[in-house]
Amino acid sequence: MTTDYLVCASQRSGSTLLVESLAATGVAGRPQEFFQYFPSSSQAPQPREWFAGVTDPELLALLDPLDPGTVDSRDAEQWLADLRGGGRTANGVWGGKLMWNQTSLLITRTRTASGSLRTAIRSLFDGADPVYVHVHRPDVVSQAVSMWRAVQTRVWRDDPDVAEGTDDGAVYRAEGIAHLAAVLLEQQRSWRQWFTSEGIEPLEIDFPTLVADPAKATARVLEAIGQDPTLAPAPPLKPQSNARSAEWVARYRADAAQNGYPV
Repeated sequence: MTTDYLVCASQRSGSTLLVESLAATGVAGRPQEFFQYFPSSSQAPQPREWFAGVTDPELLALLDPLDPGTVDSRDAEQWLADLRGGGRTANGVWGGKLMWNQTSLLITRTRTASGSLRTAIRSLFDGADPVYVHVHRPDVVSQAVSMWRAVQTRVWRDDPDVAEGTDDGAVYRAEGIAHLAAVLLEQQRSWRQWFTSEGIEPLEIDFPTLVADPAKATARVLEAIGQDPTLAPAPPLKPQSNARSAEWVARYRADAAQNGYPV
């Protein structure tokens, strides 16, 4: 028996490490972030789109200007067919990843008139629920620092071609980290509230446990979807955090204590 699954997370939570580990097994679908692309641009949220409503010109100057992109002309049926085919391995398992900020896009693209997220998700699986896997990062400060560096550099994963310790050009700014911390905290609250309201008990995987033993976390998901847990591979990615990240985390905590920023 094969079972589909959906990884529910927020940005910089470790979800990429998990889904790439699952993809490497060859039996757990081809989990991607299918729901991040705006139909108006065919692009994921761009750096400045994370800062809607922010007017500080010095902060915005640290982020790339918007690219209009290209309109996605696929209708709902073609989009759904591409999504189902793109996430499934030969054994029939489908895997995907959904961030809370992408839920409205999912509802819109599936044409779910009721506005119900669960109905939209079930429509992907012919009316059934997938296995829900909730990946979360308890330390939102480290998460927000990681995201602040990523939105400036547009580097979202470890790059083996960049020497360790190389300056990536990102600039510390407490206000930018604070804005992202608030966004990430709200995403986490929203997932918790939604699971509770729907009576869903997801498979919980937290960032520290995932990073400490990616293979064990991957094996838990494999077992939950009816696949051989011994197929869990060695970690395919390295964490991007480094001494600079730790320095910024400490610096932000001091700034947050003084200015009341979210932690």
